[in-house]
Amino acid sequence: MKAIRIHQYGSNDNLRYEDVPLPEISTDDVLVKVYYAGVNPVDWKIREGYLQALIPYDLPFTLGWDVSGVVEAVGENVSNFKVGDEVYSRPDIARNGTYAEYVAIKNTELAFKPNTIDHAHAAGLPLAGLTAYQALFDIAKLEAGQSILIHAASGGVGSLAVQMAKIVGAHVIGTASAKNRDFLLEIGVDEFIDYQSKTLKRLFLMLMWSLIPWVAILKRNLWGSLKREGCWFLLLSNPRQKKQQNSISMLSFSLLILMQNN
Repeated sequence: MKAIRIHQYGSNDNLRYEDVPLPEISTDDVLVKVYYAGVNPVDWKIREGYLQALIPYDLPFTLGWDVSGVVEAVGENVSNFKVGDEVYSRPDIARNGTYAEYVAIKNTELAFKPNTIDHAHAAGLPLAGLTAYQALFDIAKLEAGQSILIHAASGGVGSLAVQMAKIVGAHVIGTASAKNRDFLLEIGVDEFIDYQSKTLKRLFLMLMWSLIPWVAILKRNLWGSLKREGCWFLLLSNPRQKKQQNSISMLSFSLLILMQNN
């Protein structure tokens, strides 16, 4: 089969489109024929070697961790999927990825593709969708009646977070550039803020919890803008620049969320 792999860390010049063996599946794996593969920021971070200290990849290695496709074969212990099922997934980031014609995925990392969307759209959902869900509900414990500020709300993660927050009954404030105002109102934000306005910094002073996307955001004079008893949660920091402060918690995510009870 064909796959896009790296044989060494570095720029996108290191990507190679080449013939590779068909993945072998374990007893708990599913072999998926890739219809569409998503591309995400974590792909280039791995390609450039920023995560090699956390995950010791054996090169050559196939990138890509968003996929939608059809089940081609199943391991002997797999009973929840069968050949021909349409599925999508955010596979294990430590295994060879989805820039390939076929990918082996553990059955617990697969879900049936919704009938309401095609493979192209389904391939863009798993990683961004899980990121939004985990931040909102696993970390922030968002509930009905809470107000939440979602920074970069028009982006992949942000736009999904907006819709999830509305489903549970939260009051959603979203920031983006002025050109994306109508889009955010269409998907459900209750209040829109142009991120270039002074309103954003004033709002920080009213809120207790903050999840920050990129270190670059912190350059916008926001370090001292949260309440003294408040807390920043920095998620998915830029690997090229890391900053530690006692009041900062470094996690791994790409969304800004601020919450307070109404």
